[in-house]
Amino acid sequence: MTTPPTTDLDVATALRQQLADHLAARGHIRTPAIDHALRTVPRHAFAPEVPLQAAYANDIVITRYSDDGTVTSSISAPWLQAEMLEAARIQPGHQVLEIGSGGYNAALIAELADPTGHVTTLDIDPAVTDRATRFLTQTGYDHVRVTTADAEHLPIDVVPDGGFNAIVVTVDTWDLPWIHALAEGGRLVAPLRLHGYHWAIGFTKRDGALHSDEPLIVCGFVAMQGDGAWHTNRRTVPGTGVHLSWEDGNPLPVDQLAPALTREPTVAHTHITIGGQEPFDALTLYLAGALPGFCRLSVDPDGNNGVLNPPPKHWPGAAIVRGTSLARLATERISDGDDGNGLYEFVVHGYGPRGQVAAKEMADQVQHWQRNHRAALCPRITIHPLVNGDPMPATDDPHVFDNKHTRITVDWPIVPGAALPTEG
Repeated sequence: MTTPPTTDLDVATALRQQLADHLAARGHIRTPAIDHALRTVPRHAFAPEVPLQAAYANDIVITRYSDDGTVTSSISAPWLQAEMLEAARIQPGHQVLEIGSGGYNAALIAELADPTGHVTTLDIDPAVTDRATRFLTQTGYDHVRVTTADAEHLPIDVVPDGGFNAIVVTVDTWDLPWIHALAEGGRLVAPLRLHGYHWAIGFTKRDGALHSDEPLIVCGFVAMQGDGAWHTNRRTVPGTGVHLSWEDGNPLPVDQLAPALTREPTVAHTHITIGGQEPFDALTLYLAGALPGFCRLSVDPDGNNGVLNPPPKHWPGAAIVRGTSLARLATERISDGDDGNGLYEFVVHGYGPRGQVAAKEMADQVQHWQRNHRAALCPRITIHPLVNGDPMPATDDPHVFDNKHTRITVDWPIVPGAALPTEG
């Protein structure tokens, strides 16, 4: 008796099952429909440039670069695709729009909507849509409609009567101009920039507005192109290699900050701790809304800029500008922690003549978050469309801000007495 040789198809099938097992074991797959889709769609067929092992790794696959080397299209990490599809709650018969194409995720959506539903995938780049069309046809998903258009100006003939049951956005976006295209009660899942922080958020449309009702997921996607692209407001402090970016509102002057960075900063202790593997994205999102003049600070990695404890290259730090002074959130390691990954205290470094005052202002807000919001599962996001682009009445709420098409409200639930204890 001879054993038949193992084929690439056998290997791909085995790797696909292993990937699904891995995602299910870690809680990213929670429903049979998502499990079936991820075990069925051949991910490697949409990523022929990479080896099978890379196609089925729990990581992104880059599929297109711009001339300057910027990534403009990719297949997202499977764990994040599973999370976003779970949040989309797509059912058989649903009409679904995907913004940001590539083919693989559209095929997963087609499995969820089944032949009784209808899927449209849209991208601004004809090279991307040509690729998606080719691979969807090759894999038997040629009933998916592939459209080349700028999502900022959604073609009228794309939107079904009554709107889509679900819209899944797979490009980084700072606004949501598609509320009108979503059916009442429908789901919209998008990686949304809030004050420069990127979160995959699931919304339900109720009474014409979007309401988040699930935990926010920190994520990263390729940037939106076309008229909906985000253009950063970044300024560089002269001669320092320190960069400050304002994601909402107008950038403040920075030239006057150069002398502040030549002196040793003051340090404001918060006496609030964080584990070495514990995320604190919710804190930085809270500070971004609570502190006027909030910005994100990054530094040239090889520069001598006077910034203590610089933030990682791809995760700019939280900062505020106060005239000729600057304060930024940092951490100090205080012990190894119970798990050996370290225990850290939140501290605020203040630079300049009023750096101590600015540092205390930020430290006070860190303590406010600790007392009132840290124990909450997550903030709730509500998004109202701006009718005809007209602004809504002004508000004094620091956690409410207007974008081009929408007003976004970030509501921080108060959980009295449930926050983690501070350490003095």
